[in-house]
Amino acid sequence: MAKYRKLGRTSSQRKALLRNQVTALLNHGKIVTTEAKAKEVAKIAEGLIALAIKEKDNYEMVTVTAKVPVKDKDGKRVKEVVDGKKVTKFDTVEKEIKKDLPSRLHARRQMLKVLNTVVDVPEAAAGKKKNTKEVDLVAKLFDEYGVKYADRKGGYTRIIKKGLRKGDAAMEVILELV
Repeated sequence: MAKYRKLGRTSSQRKALLRNQVTALLNHGKIVTTEAKAKEVAKIAEGLIALAIKEKDNYEMVTVTAKVPVKDKDGKRVKEVVDGKKVTKFDTVEKEIKKDLPSRLHARRQMLKVLNTVVDVPEAAAGKKKNTKEVDLVAKLFDEYGVKYADRKGGYTRIIKKGLRKGDAAMEVILELV
C-alpha cells in the first residue's frame, strides 16, 4: 500500500500544491477542495498542529534592549543634525521577547519547511504594496492552535462532503479545522 496519494502530478507539483493548501487551511480555517487532496492536506496539517501542541510552552522570556526610532505626531521619524548630516534619532527601550528553546526552534523550522509565506493585504489598498503585512503562521500555530487544541488527542480537522463538481464530477469537500 502506498504511503501517500500521487494526485496525478509530479513530485514538485504535488509538494507545491500541498504546501499551498496547508498554508491556506491554517491561515483561513477552511478550504474547499477535492476529497483526495483534502485527505492528504489533513494529514500534513494534523502533524503540524500536533507539533505546535507539543512545543507550545517550550520557550523562555528574555529582556533585551533595542534601539527604536523616535517618531513625531504624524508617525514619521525625527531627524537631528549631527556633523552636518541628518541622522535619525533613536531611543533605547527594554523589551520582553520569547526565546525558543532548542526543540521549539527545531519544530519552528520543520513548520517553515511546509508552510509558505502569507502576505495580508488590506481591502483599501488592494493591489498595492503599502500597508501589507506578512502573517506569521508559525506563531499562529503555537499561540492559537497549540492552546486551542491542547486538550484534544487528535482529529483537528473535519471533512464535510459538498457534492460532485459540475465539470469533472469529482467529489468536492470542505476541509476545516474543528
